[in-house]
This record gives sequence, structure tokens and C-alpha cells, in this order.
Amino acid sequence: MSSDLPAAPEASTKIPSSRSSNSATSRFRALDAEEVESTLQGLSKRIEERFPHSSLAGVCNEVHEIAQHSKEKAQSISQPLYGLRCAVAAFLLCLILGAAYTSFSLKMPDREFGITDLVQLLDSALNDIVIIAAATFSLLTLETRIKRKRALRALHDLRSLAHIIDMHQLTKDPNRIVNPTCRTESSPDEPLNAFELGRYLNYCSEMLALTGKVAAIYATSFYDEVVISAVNDIETLTSDLSRKIWQKLMILQSATHDVIVA
Repeated sequence: MSSDLPAAPEASTKIPSSRSSNSATSRFRALDAEEVESTLQGLSKRIEERFPHSSLAGVCNEVHEIAQHSKEKAQSISQPLYGLRCAVAAFLLCLILGAAYTSFSLKMPDREFGITDLVQLLDSALNDIVIIAAATFSLLTLETRIKRKRALRALHDLRSLAHIIDMHQLTKDPNRIVNPTCRTESSPDEPLNAFELGRYLNYCSEMLALTGKVAAIYATSFYDEVVISAVNDIETLTSDLSRKIWQKLMILQSATHDVIVA
């Protein structure tokens, strides 16, 4: 007996490829230097539009310029130094051949080989082994030390910029806006109103956060404990400095009841 019911659709045996999902999520597993640079470019434009020709805009442009070259510099640091590796390998090969030639060219003395001679031989061999091992270790870690020096030099510039950003917000005291009568003759001028001061402090906080992100680019490209420790120090520094700024923002907001809009 024939049935008028439609045939059930065949179950699809096609398994969705995980390659597309992996490619979609892999970009969220590493810090994208181009996104950091784009965010800094937008922040630089915002500062220039809000505070044209200000020194704060100049500092942001400097951070943006460093971020533009950070990806290329980080990738350059992570590249292997083949010339140095070949030179080290050639030197170690000559060292091994020289040690082998010396050991085979030794001649036993004609007299009886006593315990005193054995102790002197072992002491001399031990000294040679220690010196060769130290030289080998120094040569094998030479490439890492060169790369580490380059990365730390770049991180030093970012650490200096973090302190410069902090200097720009140092004299921005919200209490002088809340209580303008408390000024003294030596008090710094405050040409900003409450809203402008809030934006100024917010820009400094954003710059500090992005400075830490630029530093983190070097840790993602070159895995070294010393470099990672230096990056963590910069991120801790920028977080601590930003925390002071947000304390000022909270004082300003609670005193003026103004909503600071990004």
C-alpha cells in the first residue's frame, strides 16, 4: 500500500568545519597591534578636537607613533638571527674539534702514572669542562639577550611616556573648581571648566591604558620572562596612575553632579 505522506528528509551527514570557527575566534586570543593603533588614532583626533594645539595631544601623537612601529619592531625582535646562530655553531664546532684533538694528542708519561698525576689530570679536566660549559651557555643565550635588550629599550620609552602622561594630570585638581576661593598666589592656573576637566582626565586615563596595551604587544611576539616581567611592571604602573585619575573624576562627579560623556 502506497503512502501519501512525504518522505522524511535524509539526515545531513555534513559536519561543520571547525576551521572557520577557529579563524573567527583566533583573533581574540592575541592582542591585535593594528586595533591598538587604530584606537590611539581615534583618541588622538578626539583630544585634538577638544583641546586643539595642547601638549596632551602631542603626547598622544607620540604614543600613537610608537604604536605604529610596535608591531613591526616586535616581529623583528621575534625573528631568528640566522647569521648569529651560524657563527655560534661554527665556533662551538671548532671548540669541540679542538678539545677532541687535544685529548687524542695527549701522551702518557714514561714513568708510572700515580694517584697524584690522576688528581692533577682530573682537576685540569674539570676546570676545562667548567670553562667550556660557561662559554657554551653564554653563546647559546646570546641571541635571547640581544633580543631582550632591544625589547627592554622599547619598553623603557613607554614607561617614560606613562610618567609624562601622569605629569599632565598632576596639577588638574577638581577641588579648585569646587572651591575656587581656596586658591593661593602660587596655585596653578585652571582654565578648564568642570566638563572640560573631566574630559581631560578621562583622556589621560585612556592614554595610560593604551600605553600598557602597546607594551603588551612585545610580550605576545617575544616570549621571555624578563620582557614579560617588564611588561607587567608597565601595566601595573599605568593601572596605578589611572586609579589616581579616577579618584579625581569621582570627586569631580560627586561635587558637580555632571555626567561625563565619552
